[in-house]
Amino acid sequence: MEENGLGPQGFPELKNDTFLRAAWGEETDYTPVWCMRQAGRYLPEFRETRAAQDFFSTCRSPEACCELTLQALGMEVTMVPGKGPSFPEPLREEQDLERLRDPAVVASELGYVFQAITLTRQRLAGRVPLIGFAGAPWTLMTYMVEGGGSSTMAQAKRWLYQRPQASHQLLRILTDALVPYLVGQVAAGAQALQLFESHAGHLGPQLFNKFALPYIRDVAKRVKARLREAGLAPVPMIIFAKDGHFALEELSQAGYEVVGLDWTVAPKKARECVGKTVTLQGNLDPCALYASEEEIGQLVKQMLDDFGPQRYIANLGHGLYPDMDPEHVGAFVDAVHKHSRLLRQN
Repeated sequence: MEENGLGPQGFPELKNDTFLRAAWGEETDYTPVWCMRQAGRYLPEFRETRAAQDFFSTCRSPEACCELTLQALGMEVTMVPGKGPSFPEPLREEQDLERLRDPAVVASELGYVFQAITLTRQRLAGRVPLIGFAGAPWTLMTYMVEGGGSSTMAQAKRWLYQRPQASHQLLRILTDALVPYLVGQVAAGAQALQLFESHAGHLGPQLFNKFALPYIRDVAKRVKARLREAGLAPVPMIIFAKDGHFALEELSQAGYEVVGLDWTVAPKKARECVGKTVTLQGNLDPCALYASEEEIGQLVKQMLDDFGPQRYIANLGHGLYPDMDPEHVGAFVDAVHKHSRLLRQN
């Protein structure tokens, strides 16, 4: 199998494993970098083909992952341009949980996602690793209860205060659905997994520790156990809790190899908080890409100096925005590679 450039699973051999090695905490020759956000949001060539609803241009974001998971649970989902997933019939009462489908069947409903992952892995031809995604239970719950996005999450938080038992029941259902979905992604070819807790910032430390963190932990623990049981090689797992700076220490001990940071966190403070047991990922302000290419280079250099050369993956502190210039995204990536090599020479 190896002679024809194929790996053990029949996939093309991986030629660039820098991202995976950094995720596992191994030394790397330079700092790996990637950007969150589906290409369909900002690359002109993808946006032009959007009318065709091509899978690759529409399903590369945490919102799309939320949409897929919740559709499989039996909730009707529509995509509202400029707003993201919308649920015409959100969960309003405890008895609404009864209309959700058995989480065990979710993975079987998402066969086309797994096929797309396998196809993408083959088409990447080993150039870079393939990262799988899912929304975390609390974030998925907010979509289900709010019916879409919200600036306050007041309806979802009302559930936490007024219906704590029903909330835990819903979060358990979502965890039960997520585990086989993530394991299925690895079986299909994903070489790393990122869990998005996009709405962490709507919770304070108490609610987060009670309703988000236990399920974040559970997902990691159960996915790793299921991969072992299935005879699949372990993959590094990333937790990205946007605005969850108050929980960095807890997240670093939640069973993930990598903790993603948004741009509101100072790199040095984050490193002090999490210690040297995990890799950090982040965290340039996405809006820095509106700056000149020269200034982007300076900002990247400062960021790399602050994070240090090892146990680090460069990333933006959130996703790319639709009007960002692909040339400036390229300048960001080039600056990371250039400065991180220089950093290692000093």
